[in-house]
Amino acid sequence: MKYQEKIATGRAERTMQFLGTGAKVGGNYLKYYTKKLFQDGDEAKEELHQNNAEDIYNSLTELKGSALKVAQMLSLDKGILPQAYTQKFALSQYSAKPLSGPLVTKTFQKYFGKKPQALFDEFNITANNAASIGQVHVAKKDGKKLAVKIQYPGIAQSIESDLKIVKPIAKKMFQISEKEMMKYLVEVQEKLQEETDYEIELRRSKEISEACSHLPNLFFPNYYKELSSKKILTMDWLEGQHLDEFMKTKPSQEIRNQIGQALWDFYSYQIHELQAVHADPHPGNFLFTTEGKVGILDFGCVKEVPLDFYHYYFSLILPETQKDEQVLNKVMQELEMVFDSDTPELRRVFKEAFQNMTHLLSLPFHSPRFDFGNKEYINSIYAMSEEISQNTVLRKSKEARGSRHMLYINRTYFGIYTMLHELGAEIDTGIGEWAKPIIAAVKD
Repeated sequence: MKYQEKIATGRAERTMQFLGTGAKVGGNYLKYYTKKLFQDGDEAKEELHQNNAEDIYNSLTELKGSALKVAQMLSLDKGILPQAYTQKFALSQYSAKPLSGPLVTKTFQKYFGKKPQALFDEFNITANNAASIGQVHVAKKDGKKLAVKIQYPGIAQSIESDLKIVKPIAKKMFQISEKEMMKYLVEVQEKLQEETDYEIELRRSKEISEACSHLPNLFFPNYYKELSSKKILTMDWLEGQHLDEFMKTKPSQEIRNQIGQALWDFYSYQIHELQAVHADPHPGNFLFTTEGKVGILDFGCVKEVPLDFYHYYFSLILPETQKDEQVLNKVMQELEMVFDSDTPELRRVFKEAFQNMTHLLSLPFHSPRFDFGNKEYINSIYAMSEEISQNTVLRKSKEARGSRHMLYINRTYFGIYTMLHELGAEIDTGIGEWAKPIIAAVKD
């Protein structure tokens, strides 16, 4: 296994690494255009995607932090990138290049004044897995097997500089003004900064896992404050398999449904009862067992949902709102989907696009039971996303659409839908008692 001895943390150093990757990608394109003259075009393009995915992933895994987090998020979206990218970027969920032993020891010396071997009865200096913000080591103390998460040095300090590098790229990709884009970047920066504070994660992990402990077929680790710090987090080691490994065991439909139901109930309870949700639902944060149970890991990214936003956002999936023109207009206005400054034509187009997408995404809620294994349904979401992105009227609008709070809630549900689809799970999803106060709130 290859180890990383140093992480670039300064803006200039990280910018140079981004630029170096850009040069490699440019070289890959030159090779592609040359090879296209002598071999099949599709074959040459696939090779281009493979080479670019490899070079970009290798660069991001060296940078870690918010740069690698972007790859992690993109790996969930099978509709945006070619398969070569999503497959490679999926490694960022738990298989990035780990830090070397001396850097791990240095982190313990900084926060505990001791080497890890002095804190634990046993400590494996080789990381078991590594992701975007930190890596996990196996340890033992008092007969318990523990997972010790260690944050990469300098990651918190690099977030702001990384977002400044990304800003002009995002501005060009999404065709919106810098002012409009800032409301989303502020949200991303706040969440990433929270993810680098393991004291916040420790508190939230305990609060949410205790609140959800009554839900069936879920299990959570215990957390150990005395063995944790701002950059080190110690918890019980959980046994289980990540989603891709689990699916290779060919679990029965009954077990897949049971797991899918557990995931759905976990997120529904957080959203509708706690108004705070585990907002990083990628497969690396869950473990699955052959008995149909789900282990929940990593509460670093938790989105607290303002009550007004909660009422307006979830009212959109209710048939009562979708059929009431006056209420629908109010909700879309409050969620910043349409503006008073829109021309009648622009307002009509945006409203129609949002209504169509909302109706499609809310279908699982409109029947008592829903089959997420239905490929036609998932493909229709990708197709509609592509259709909206190519709409020339929508693309000419320079204003960002949607409340900043939608960013992580949309991401959360996209992650849930994707995992349930990968599981091929059929589950009970229908609209529950939570709908009644929402209807009353938006009609006031």
